[in-house]
Amino acid sequence: MTSLSLNQLLVIFAWFPLAMLILFALLIARFYGKFSNQKTYSRYFLIPVILFGISAVRYASLDSAVGDPIGDILIGIAGFVLAILVIRLYWLMMMKRKDKEE
Repeated sequence: MTSLSLNQLLVIFAWFPLAMLILFALLIARFYGKFSNQKTYSRYFLIPVILFGISAVRYASLDSAVGDPIGDILIGIAGFVLAILVIRLYWLMMMKRKDKEE
């Protein structure tokens, strides 16, 4: 049985708060979509959770915080997808509200 290094523990345990935050955004998108009859694509919030999880496992298995091209690409794709989803959700929630005020 191998012991985990501090880097491996930090990489794996850092993923859990990140996943909780993304899942919270998923719940917000699902709630808003349900009551506003807008398509929020809430299930696509799982893509960044999965991609961040895969990259965390890769980094932990290599026992390195940098230098894994596949892990870096996965983090980049996950961040891009998450940014698009969050910006779209923000736009749906705020622009609809702005239209009602005018």
